[in-house]
Amino acid sequence: MLGTLSAVRLCGDRARNTWGHTTVVPDVTISPAPATQVDVVVVGAGQAGLSAAYHLKRLGASFVVLDANPAPGGAWQHRWRTLTMRDVHGIAMLPGLDVPARVEDEAARDFVPAYYAAYEERFDLPVVRPVRVLRVEDAESGNPDGDLVVHTDVGTWRARAVINATGTWERPFWPSYPGASSFRGRQLHTADYTGPGDVAGLDVVVVGGGASAVQILGEVAPRAASTTWVTRREPIWRVGEFDPDAGRDAVALVEERVRRGLPPQSVVSVTGLMLRPQEQRAAAMGAYDRHPMFTRIEPDGVRMADGTFRHADVIVWATGFRAALGHLAPLHLREDTGGVRLVAREDAHTPTTAARDHRVQLVGYGPSASTIGANRAGRVAALSALRVVASRAAAA
Repeated sequence: MLGTLSAVRLCGDRARNTWGHTTVVPDVTISPAPATQVDVVVVGAGQAGLSAAYHLKRLGASFVVLDANPAPGGAWQHRWRTLTMRDVHGIAMLPGLDVPARVEDEAARDFVPAYYAAYEERFDLPVVRPVRVLRVEDAESGNPDGDLVVHTDVGTWRARAVINATGTWERPFWPSYPGASSFRGRQLHTADYTGPGDVAGLDVVVVGGGASAVQILGEVAPRAASTTWVTRREPIWRVGEFDPDAGRDAVALVEERVRRGLPPQSVVSVTGLMLRPQEQRAAAMGAYDRHPMFTRIEPDGVRMADGTFRHADVIVWATGFRAALGHLAPLHLREDTGGVRLVAREDAHTPTTAARDHRVQLVGYGPSASTIGANRAGRVAALSALRVVASRAAAA
């Protein structure tokens, strides 16, 4: 199912073609075509988006999944080459299709996209890609109970409900520090990191207190000339195994924030850090001797909080991501507290509905921004979206 092209007007402009000749473009008006009508638009085809699509399909909904990526796999297709399925503790399988056994040593960026592609094919999910959603707004100004219009770079869709599953990968967070522009070395974010070969033989500063920082240090320390780990807060190390009970406790902590409309924390941020067997060598080298955050960046390194200087060829910003919600701005979903407040309409333990607009479901946001909560949130979001569709149909 493809969307319709937006209206374009070319007004007597001069255009230079590939061969250098100038052509006068005549006045042409292309009339706007009607938007493609569906019950629900799902934005994003990662784990949460595919889970929602699966349940919409089973419930007989008219829907489309719009994915900005050129191929299946969500953000996983962009992860660094040396990140394996063992490193990410496996993944929560999508509903209805088991994950093949013994994949621990396979690169996550290969395995997960293949699994997602098989999933889309198995259930004949209507995924359209690559499609970038530009904005979502009311079809009729001043009518918050009417349809929503989803504008994209390839066309327009009109729906009674939207399930947003855009995740965070498109919004890497780069903190601002004095002197950053003066640095003569290389600065890269986790989103740009491709493996330890990036920094072999170099002095490396890794910034961030999350799981990605720990994983990158584990890979980099044996190959770099030196590593320095800096964080704003003292890292919290987990004692004991990460079992299902611990996962549920972590989700509950993040869930409470979105119920209050606060900016969400990641689930990983409340689970605590663990060293895996492959990181023990880096630990023995002192890679996890944490330092307080530096105060400024200088051309050849960083100035530490105690005034000492650390030379750096590379600064790796393992500083996380922010929710990609800019296309929803016309709907004014954010609270004064900075986040989108979510309410639970179908499952008391799974808030997915935007409090300010019940036509919008957020999955892959807050507690569902992990393999722990994404599947359940997808099911709940599908049910909540179809409740909106049914109520509109009853009122018609």
